[in-house]
Amino acid sequence: MADQKANTTQAANQVQKADQGFDLQNSMHKAEDFYTRNKNIINISLIAVVVVVGGIFSYNKFLKAPKELKAQKMIFQAQNYFAVDSFSKALNGVRGGEDGFLQVIDKYPGTKAGNIARYSAGVCYVKLGEYQKGIDMLNSFSSDDMIVQAVAYGITGDAYMELNKGAEAIDYYKKAAAYNPNELTSPMYLFRAGLASEKAGKSTEAIAFYKEVKEKYPTSTEGREIDKYLARLGVVR
Repeated sequence: MADQKANTTQAANQVQKADQGFDLQNSMHKAEDFYTRNKNIINISLIAVVVVVGGIFSYNKFLKAPKELKAQKMIFQAQNYFAVDSFSKALNGVRGGEDGFLQVIDKYPGTKAGNIARYSAGVCYVKLGEYQKGIDMLNSFSSDDMIVQAVAYGITGDAYMELNKGAEAIDYYKKAAAYNPNELTSPMYLFRAGLASEKAGKSTEAIAFYKEVKEKYPTSTEGREIDKYLARLGVVR
C-alpha cells in the first residue's frame, strides 16, 4: 500500500493542464486530455480500491468473500481495455471472449469491483458520447478516494456541459472541487465552474470561482494563469 501511495504522489506531481477559453468541443477535448495525461493517477487509485480487500484484510477475508474475488478477476480484462482507451470493448466486453464493465455490474452489483465498474462504465459512456447514460452510471458510483470521486463528479459536470445543461454542470464542478480539497482536482474544477459560469453570462459567479482559485491554489497551473481570466472580466491586480 505504501508503494501505491508513493506512485500516486509521483503521478500527481506530473499533472499539467492549460485550458484556454471555453467552448463545448474544446472543453471536452481538454477533459479527455486530462484523463490521457493522468491515466496513471486514476488507474492507480482504481486498482487501490479494487484490491483493498487483499491489501487491508487477511487472506481469510478473501475466502469469506468469493464474490469479491470473482468480480476482481472478471474486471481485469475490462480495465486493460479501459487503460488503452478501447472504451467500447471495456464497456461491453468482447463477444465470445472477455466480459466488460456492464457484465461485472450485472453479475456482482454489491462488490467493490462492481462499484468501480460503475465508475469506469460511466467514463466509457461519456467517452463514447452517450452523456446521459454516463451521468446515470456515475451517479450510481460512490467512493471515499480523494481522486476518483472528485473526478467522477467532474466528468459528470463535463457530460452536463455536452448536454447544454450549464447549471447542472456548475453544481457538479463545485462538488468536484469541494470533495477532499486538494491541489490536483480542486483548482481544475473551480476553473471549469468559472468557465461554465462565464458561458452562462454569470460574470459575478465566474469571478468568484476564479478568485477562489487565485487565493487557495496560487501555485497550481490554473492559479498561475488565472489573472488573464479575471482581467477579461474587468478584474485587475
